[in-house]
Amino acid sequence: MRAGFWQHVLDSDMAVPPERPLNDLTAELVTMLGSADPVERDAVAYPVLATWLSEGVYDDLLVSFGDGVTEGLKMGLGESDGDLVFRRTFSALMLAECVTRDNTAHILPVDAVVSWADRGLTWFVRERDLRAFVPGKGWAHALAHGADLIGALARSHHFGPTELAVLLDVIADRLVEPTPFRLSHGEDDRMAYATMAILHRDVLEQQLVDAWVRRLGATAHSQPDPDHGPGDEWPPAHVHNTRSFLRVLYLQLTMGVRGCDVDDSAYFARRPEIRADLLLILRDELVRLLPFAHQSQ
Repeated sequence: MRAGFWQHVLDSDMAVPPERPLNDLTAELVTMLGSADPVERDAVAYPVLATWLSEGVYDDLLVSFGDGVTEGLKMGLGESDGDLVFRRTFSALMLAECVTRDNTAHILPVDAVVSWADRGLTWFVRERDLRAFVPGKGWAHALAHGADLIGALARSHHFGPTELAVLLDVIADRLVEPTPFRLSHGEDDRMAYATMAILHRDVLEQQLVDAWVRRLGATAHSQPDPDHGPGDEWPPAHVHNTRSFLRVLYLQLTMGVRGCDVDDSAYFARRPEIRADLLLILRDELVRLLPFAHQSQ
């Protein structure tokens, strides 16, 4: 019966069904965000909630809705496997939708967004299950969903230079943290795109961003320690991930990025003011990683 009910909602262009209270519908959908069934999670719960958020259905309830969503970030946090990862990562994705709604409608108090950011970023740096695709169960994608949340926060009118610098630091913290998981499903693209959202605010000083790149470079240029044997894999996952991220960031900064909708396209229309100098810093870091790169200016 539940599947049939929600299929009817999907077939009705996701209009809010009048026969059931909105609170009951919301509770059921939020529970479905944590389902191990990718149809319930990806094809029903997420698109319906995201649509209702974007259409203003929750505007008068947005603070309580977002607070409730953040509770899902705690469920099973610290585990490196298991199905609770879906509740955590899709809670992060839904929280990004809440922030995006405020970025458009400007209806949230600053305290709410700052509180959500604190809870979301705490989850992001503490998440240990970085599986992207889980066979038979679909996408978990913690790094990608966390990046989407950071990208939404980067656009927030409540955030200034201090908060944006924190977002950059969190991206670096996540990349340099040792992990057994290698980026293999576009996570580096999504994290670089979130970084571009930060840079396009044009409020961070060049010196701060340069130091951030150098920090990532220090991990990217890591060398095997004396205990590293000839049969041990190198580089380890976090070094590989940091290198991959720097390459993607350089490419996005060189080519530019486009928005996902009309408002986003306007946001990314002008290149960051620090682009030219930042490209030189990134190039210097990448030349050290690529033995066959042409090093002349």
